[in-house]
Formats: sequence, structure tokens, C-alpha cells
Amino acid sequence: MKIICIGRNYRKHAIELNHPIPTEPVFFLKPETALVLRNRPFFYPDFSTKLHHEIEVVLRVCKVGKHIQEKFAHTYYDAIALGIDFTARDVQEACIKKGEPWEKAKSFDGSAPLSPFIPKEEFDDVSNVSFSLKRNGEIVQTGNTSDLIFSFSRIISYVSQYITLKKGDYIFTGTPSGVGPVQIGDRLEAFLGEKKMMYCNVR
Repeated sequence: MKIICIGRNYRKHAIELNHPIPTEPVFFLKPETALVLRNRPFFYPDFSTKLHHEIEVVLRVCKVGKHIQEKFAHTYYDAIALGIDFTARDVQEACIKKGEPWEKAKSFDGSAPLSPFIPKEEFDDVSNVSFSLKRNGEIVQTGNTSDLIFSFSRIISYVSQYITLKKGDYIFTGTPSGVGPVQIGDRLEAFLGEKKMMYCNVR
């Protein structure tokens, strides 16, 4: 399986990082070793001193697809979860400054805690799903899929022009504004609406 991550998919987040608003989806990959499941702890990496949380809605791909038409894209995922895209911001900033790829700031082991999935059919409208992240009991990020620059269907169609999607792949769909630093000892909790989906202790 592979983890596909969409960057800069909420306008306010792009603005808070001083990035231009994209005109087409921006994506990168994380390896399977990035996953942290079943509320296991996240261990702060020793190569960063500026680690940021980014809460995201995650799609689970349910069948193989290549060159998927946007009008059919909704049939290629069957469940929704929440994930945290941990970002070593200091490493990313250094890479960007030098014009280098920044996978090592995004794709390191443990950088993708993931909640259990909820079947898509349980949502009244997947284009209007609210979600949030608490750090030590305080809400630090809130978002709604209605604010996505590129919809789930657009993301799936676009990515499939370059990469074949396979059953069991995950798609992180982008983070809203409010990203910020985490420290050892922090506790993060992710919510879909009022439902707590997961927690993650930073060690």
C-alpha cells in the first residue's frame, strides 16, 4: 500500500505558510512505515526541533484505478478517517531554501498517525464534514471539507493520471489552517464532528 498526501488544499493554510494558492493538486508520498495505528505514541525525531501537527481527512481507496474520470472518482473510496501529517518544519524550510525535495521532512517513520475508518455511507454529505484537533485539551485546528480547494473526486482523478491507485491505499486530503508545534509530553486528540477518532501521545 501507499500513502498519498495532498499539500496546500485549504486556502488559509497556504496563506499561513506564505505559499501560493495552487492551481492544481500538489501531492507527495509517505511510506507504510510512516503509519502509527491504534493510538500508539509518536516519538519525536532527533533530527528536528520544529515539529508541526497537521490534521487531515483521509480516504481509503477500495479498488484499482488509473486515469479515473472525475465523475466516477467517488466510487474509488469507501471509508473516511482522520490522520496527522507530522511535518519537520525546520527540515522542510531548509530543503525549500536550497531547492531540494522535502520528503525527509514529511515521510519519516511515524509521521502519519491514523484513526480507524468509518464507512462512507455513514456520512450524510462527504463534502461537508467537520473535523478538529486538540492539543492538551485545547482546540488548535478546525476544518470542514466544504473548504477544500480540490474536492475528493478531483484529487482522486488527478493523482490517478500519474499513479495507479490500488485497494488499500490511503489519501491524506490536506490540512486546514492552525498548524503548529508539538513538544514531548503533548497529547493530541482528533475529532470528526463531536466523535473522538484517536489520540496520540508525543514522547
